[in-house]
Amino acid sequence: MPLPRPAARGWPPSQQARILPSNQNPLGALPARFRRERVLIVGCGDVGLRVAGALAGAPVARSGAARRGPRVLALTRGAERLQDLRGRGITPLLGDLDAPATLRRLAGLATRVVHLAPPPNPPAGEDGWWLDPRTTALLRVLRLRGRPASLVYGSTSGVYGNCEGAWIDESRPPAPATARAQRRVNAERAVRFAGRGGLRASILRIPGIYAPDRENGTPRGRLLRGTPLLCAAEDVYTNHIHADDLARACVRALWLGRPQRIYHASDDTQLRMGDYFDLAADLYGLPRPARITREQAQRELPASLLSFMGESRRLRNQRLKEELGLRLRYPTVEQGLRA
Repeated sequence: MPLPRPAARGWPPSQQARILPSNQNPLGALPARFRRERVLIVGCGDVGLRVAGALAGAPVARSGAARRGPRVLALTRGAERLQDLRGRGITPLLGDLDAPATLRRLAGLATRVVHLAPPPNPPAGEDGWWLDPRTTALLRVLRLRGRPASLVYGSTSGVYGNCEGAWIDESRPPAPATARAQRRVNAERAVRFAGRGGLRASILRIPGIYAPDRENGTPRGRLLRGTPLLCAAEDVYTNHIHADDLARACVRALWLGRPQRIYHASDDTQLRMGDYFDLAADLYGLPRPARITREQAQRELPASLLSFMGESRRLRNQRLKEELGLRLRYPTVEQGLRA
């Protein structure tokens, strides 16, 4: 995904500096042939692989040999993935976020980092259940030998808790209602604190990720199981982002994200959960799911599913489109599911 030339788009010098090399940037002080960026992806699952694909066309300079896209590195703890990653043009690095001693090879290696690894999920009641030691370990090693120019952290919109269907922007304070969301808040704070030491960090708060070519990436499986939904009077608003648009948002944030800035990585869809599944059912030619009251849902549905039915909010995405200049390929879930 080539980034536009700043001069052609009339971008201010502050944003041009994030793309063009300079003597204040370690890459800019080198001869052009050595100015190739090295982007490390931590948590290289489905979205991480899409980020790697989007990075293939991202330029790092505007002259000579430096027009090549970044070299993409990926942290993996399983030797079984080495061949697959190499086959995709990605340089694999063995290491485990749960074993910090294995991460030392990352020190000083990457010029930019995309951190998509989720926090661990310790048993309830365990000490430190609200912490994300994985993010702490990664940030610690990145400080050992210089710092990357930028880091993008993939968080979750769940940090807001239940907003009763209100429209919210990135200035709204977090109010996590689940242990999973509290760990994300802890990771966000660690990332923003690291930014005070010179690391330009961007946080993407991500809602539900979908894509027809993503495992469990559409409502089809749930529709086939016939899982009921809340009745219209008690239904909640949900937010969505196509996996390809999320990957492109990560790449834009690597170069254009403002320091310690939060962005809603969400599309333009304004649907309640039931309307979303009704839309998908009609597209797939499947029966629409039954509707039940919240009281019935609490008796019949698992707690993991109920947690998503207990939070309602609508995310504003102006920063994503105006500051990062991202033009969504799939502005609505209907367009994404049809694709």
